[in-house]
Amino acid sequence: MKKNKRLEKQFAKKFLNHVGRQNLGALQELGAVGELVGKAPELKGFLEGPQFSAGEKKGVMEELCSKLQVSDGTRKFLEYAIDQEAMPMFGGIVEDAVKLYLDYTRRTKAVVVSAVDFPAGGALENRLKGSLKKLTGRDVDIEYVRDPSVLGGVLVKVDSTMFDSSLKGQLRLLKEELIKG
Repeated sequence: MKKNKRLEKQFAKKFLNHVGRQNLGALQELGAVGELVGKAPELKGFLEGPQFSAGEKKGVMEELCSKLQVSDGTRKFLEYAIDQEAMPMFGGIVEDAVKLYLDYTRRTKAVVVSAVDFPAGGALENRLKGSLKKLTGRDVDIEYVRDPSVLGGVLVKVDSTMFDSSLKGQLRLLKEELIKG
């Protein structure tokens, strides 16, 4: 398992070095191909399976890249991944490429979960981004998720750290304090 993770990261680095470390467009193209492959089990099986030749797989990938209007750099990387039989790791490669891109551009991603639709683009979002930038030392891209089970407040996940300012989280902390005495 660790070997595959290491290989995924190596392929992700090769991709970003090939297209340019800060090439958001190419990263979005790779993500679009990854999303399509992930949603189509037949395509995923075809690209990952040993029963088809690299030439056949490249032909299908060429057609897919043409339909998605993928750049030459991304297309060449996908052909390279097919040649190297790396398609079974494709999802992990895309995931690692996004992480590396964020690292190279000194950015991070936060997921904000609240019971109501969060007002994006306003003063509240700017305050949240400013606070998260102070915490992380990086510019923050925010993804908003609506979850009615969150009672009052928000949950914010940045990388592997969770900040819980929800009512449920505050009650849990109070309960722990009361139990400690």
